[in-house]
Amino acid sequence: KHVFFKLGKHDQIRATVEQFDQAKQRLSALKKDPGNEAKLKIYALFKQATQGPCNTPKPGMLDFVNKAKWDSWKSLGSLSQEDARQQYCDLVGSLAAAEGGSAQAAAQPAGSGSAYETLLVSTEDDITTIKMNRPTKYNAITTEMYSEIIRALEQAAKDQSVLTVFTGAGDYYCSGNDLTNFTRIPEGGIQQMARDGGELLRKYIKAYIDFPKPLVAVVNGPAVGVSVTVLGLFDLVYATERATFHTPFSLLGQSPEGCSSYTFPKMMGVAKASEVLLFNQKLTAAQACQQGLVTEVFPDSSFQAEVWTRLKAYAKLPPNSLALSKQLIRSVERQKLHEVNDAEVERLVERWLSDECMNAVMGFFQSKAKL
Repeated sequence: KHVFFKLGKHDQIRATVEQFDQAKQRLSALKKDPGNEAKLKIYALFKQATQGPCNTPKPGMLDFVNKAKWDSWKSLGSLSQEDARQQYCDLVGSLAAAEGGSAQAAAQPAGSGSAYETLLVSTEDDITTIKMNRPTKYNAITTEMYSEIIRALEQAAKDQSVLTVFTGAGDYYCSGNDLTNFTRIPEGGIQQMARDGGELLRKYIKAYIDFPKPLVAVVNGPAVGVSVTVLGLFDLVYATERATFHTPFSLLGQSPEGCSSYTFPKMMGVAKASEVLLFNQKLTAAQACQQGLVTEVFPDSSFQAEVWTRLKAYAKLPPNSLALSKQLIRSVERQKLHEVNDAEVERLVERWLSDECMNAVMGFFQSKAKL
């Protein structure tokens, strides 16, 4: 049970911005899942504290998760940002206390500031790890996660780490786009949604193209869609033997992104790349390695131990030498990659506005509803 002390109007104690930032770090360090009800409340208070009263369009009926989050935020009404900040700190404090109060000291990048809602970002042994953290949704990428990954990459580019590693929480690496992104129609209609989505995707891929340090994917399970296509922009891709790689674009009336229309034919040859990008061929980890998409495949039982031992050794190499060598390797094609990204995004925006794509996405939701 929570105990609240009732204070007079002018006696109320408010959490400082510094205390709020500390609470965000404590939240990311919790070892136990606090449960959906608490997570919704935390989400709502965070939004209210940072943005004020709910001011976003109500999500569509099919978007169950984001509708629940929207309802929770909306229920806070006109609660002030200061009061929301205090309640956020109180709630996180009570959750940390329930775990014995030790959560505050858990691994968090030094000086990282704000925490993330869809990622776990940490720095240890000169390695910054960006872990996609929606395991119950197979780490599907929402618009919020796109923005947070861009921010995490910008932070990792400036921190003191030598390597940056991407991986996924749970059994999946990433299941690609969260298709509920297509069910949230803003006030500007479908055209506005497509334009906003295209611009976000352009910035997202640009963050990988311009990333200055060695970038490593630790693919801990199945990978789908954009999480596969961007692998051509990574410097190393290590995969467990149970990983698979699938880009089902034509099934959903869409087209390739992540510069894969350029990087995949270059790695695999046109014939194999076409099988993957046009005809939805799913690759096993061994096949992906054979085609040059994956650097090395490891037995699932020893995957984490072997990969992290190797990465910790790599992180001891001279950092400037690594970064400058990467720039030499990548600089030849950097401008080309930006041009490919622009062209792919332009085509995708067209696709998203097409009846063919809309019908394919709606067909996907209808087939899921029948399961």
